[in-house]
Amino acid sequence: MSDARMGDRVRMEAARPEHLPEILALMAAGAVGARVGRDTTRTEDYTEAFAAMLAAPELEVWVALEPDGRVAGSFQIHFLRGLGFGGGIRAEVESVHTRADLRGQGIGSVMMAHAELRARARHACLIQLTSNRLRVDAHRFYDRLGFDQSHLGFKKML
Repeated sequence: MSDARMGDRVRMEAARPEHLPEILALMAAGAVGARVGRDTTRTEDYTEAFAAMLAAPELEVWVALEPDGRVAGSFQIHFLRGLGFGGGIRAEVESVHTRADLRGQGIGSVMMAHAELRARARHACLIQLTSNRLRVDAHRFYDRLGFDQSHLGFKKML
């Protein structure tokens, strides 16, 4: 299915508390690396953090919804100030996940186009993301969307 046709099948909405269980299921299904095996079934463990995220002015959580209201995909976008690029705002996209049974149907493209629209609306000078090195299919996807793999990232679990 083309991205345009999928765009007619899903609608982008700001995430609401009732979306949390489906978002957590998406994240668990797409987990690699340090996130593998983390328990996401106890939504009460995430409720406070999710409420804080939804209330934060520098953070947006979005869901792609099917006509029946089921979550087809989700992502987070953070708007960060820094001294680079003349003090411009950077849009950082995180936790981009599409439901496994819907992958390859253009939902990721719809979500990333929406992320770019949100970044432009907030006058961001760039949009950036990181992707686990094990997610090679995702890397090809981001490359097709015009993202340049310009940096090497590092993490240290605390």
